Amino acid sequence: MSRRLHLISKLRPKRFALAACGALLGVARVFAADEEPGKVLAAIGQQVQAIYHGSGSAVVRIEATDANGRLAGTGFFIDPNGTLYTSYSVGGESQDITVHFRGAQHPATRLVSDQRSGIAILKIAAETPFLTFGKARDLAIASPVIALGYPRELALTPSFGIVGGFDLKYLGRYFATTHIRANVPVQRGEGGAPLLNLQGEVVGILISMLDAGSASFVLPIEAAEKVRMDFTRFREAHPGWIGVQVKVADAAVAGSTAQIDEVTADAPAQKAGLLPGDVLLQIGERKIAAAEDVLDASFFLTADDDVLVRVSRGGAEMEMKLQPADPPNAARALLPQIGSINDGLPVRVRAVR
Repeated sequence: MSRRLHLISKLRPKRFALAACGALLGVARVFAADEEPGKVLAAIGQQVQAIYHGSGSAVVRIEATDANGRLAGTGFFIDPNGTLYTSYSVGGESQDITVHFRGAQHPATRLVSDQRSGIAILKIAAETPFLTFGKARDLAIASPVIALGYPRELALTPSFGIVGGFDLKYLGRYFATTHIRANVPVQRGEGGAPLLNLQGEVVGILISMLDAGSASFVLPIEAAEKVRMDFTRFREAHPGWIGVQVKVADAAVAGSTAQIDEVTADAPAQKAGLLPGDVLLQIGERKIAAAEDVLDASFFLTADDDVLVRVSRGGAEMEMKLQPADPPNAARALLPQIGSINDGLPVRVRAVR
């Protein structure tokens, strides 16, 4: 069984504390404050090796063809029935998709192709091992993470690193939802690889690389699961739209600077009674503190599903229920600023494939 590994540092020369629990090994070991650093590093190495050996059988190489020729990537099984996640760059528009699994090549069927999130969901006809999910929202900056992928023509390869940040914007453009920036080395062929925490649980899907592969942007697993749950219910991705434009308020109100600037005529927001000047405090389960939070929260809306919205109006807090609609085409366009509550195709950074 997996166990969490905690790193606790103290600002003392040559002294630090580490509590390490052996994931997948079921063996716990606690290090004293004066433990030798070499032993600590050895314990982390054992942890990574355990995850590699315990999770690797569910990670697969994917080959396919697109307009540019042959491509290769990585995917991982998420259930015992052959369903797997990969990146859009690998499985979103390609043809003749083949999954290499247990020494055989299996033709894959594409279930979902979602450019907005940057993922694809495939399926093969086989009984398969599968990875379990953790919570990306439990990660923090400097949390240790592991990627398992298939660089081109090479065997399954683990990469170890840390979370460098959580980003909604890059080079002046916005993602559809907040991404994990993982300081993990990335090689061609690893697009679609799982990012794992030190319990061996998937916390994200590797979507794109930064700085010639020195780091990567990773879609949180919660966002991928939103897309998959839509497919389960509607047989396609089913984003929701409420129809507001937001701006940054001059001053925070109840901890939020996300002020409604415009409400689209006949949109769900107008029908529910939202007004320009309202300061958004919560959308569904997401607390809102800044305008960017509205864009992030909107990713998890589903058309026709009721959602609770909480606002501050004239110094009083109000709650209202509304039903998001299918987004109009204009709301799907990616803008270089916060605009429609659901304006999101992914930022175009270099895909890993």
